[in-house]
Amino acid sequence: MWLLRLLAALVVVGIGVSLLIYAFTRNPYYLALSWRLFKYGIVFALIVFALMFIERLAIIPL
Repeated sequence: MWLLRLLAALVVVGIGVSLLIYAFTRNPYYLALSWRLFKYGIVFALIVFALMFIERLAIIPL
């Protein structure tokens, strides 16, 4: 679980840094990078939550 928290923190820091670099340089690459990090972070989080939910469902009948 600590690994997931570390990964989430790294994604948030990556998004923040890329938005900050975009604010200074106005290079659209960094805005697109932050958007991609956000999208893939959300998808990864939803997959992890779905696996945790399925694990809970698998334990209940026992």
